Amino acid sequence: MFSEYTQSALEILRQPQETMQWYTIPIFLIFLYIVSKEINEKHYNLVLAGAALWGVDLFNEIWNSFVCFLSGWAPVWGTPVGVGDTSFLILIGYNIEISMMFFIMGITSCLMLPENKKAKILGINNRVFFAVIMTTLAVAVECFLNYCNILTWEWGFWQRNFPFVLWIIGYLPFFSAAYYTYDRPTVKDSAKVVGCILGMDIVLLVIGGIFGLI
Repeated sequence: MFSEYTQSALEILRQPQETMQWYTIPIFLIFLYIVSKEINEKHYNLVLAGAALWGVDLFNEIWNSFVCFLSGWAPVWGTPVGVGDTSFLILIGYNIEISMMFFIMGITSCLMLPENKKAKILGINNRVFFAVIMTTLAVAVECFLNYCNILTWEWGFWQRNFPFVLWIIGYLPFFSAAYYTYDRPTVKDSAKVVGCILGMDIVLLVIGGIFGLI
């Protein structure tokens, strides 16, 4: 039996006619401005890095949905009605605001990187340094959102008192994928990485759709 939080999320899952809000439009325009500006300046690897982080997040959101429907109880994380209202719930723990946020976060995190990918900070390669810092900050923010009851966690292994699983699974792969994509020697190589990530996501979405797991 689905938990109370999960049941409330299921009631609005992909039902924009019940949840859509005007604020989504300006947020979407901000997203378009950021992406179009970087493309106009020919920072293609930067945009592809944002797409890579977004794609890895989508992968996590898909398996989170699988967990929800296979267990028949709850997703690992959720954004249910009343505690984290959204204008459009795409997957059980994935809303339109989160989607645009992660794409922008991928671009933003790469803008922080030194031009020299081999440079060190405190004796640590700067890519590793920023991946650790950004992951830690992201986990801290997510813990705060959970503390504020905006983001629900109902499984014992995914809690604020033991955020290591969230750190290693939830965010470190995001920034690692973004930085790896950003540092490819050519735009074509960056596009191949993104293509592989999104290709995997599409396959999983098709499987999920066929078996009713999304």
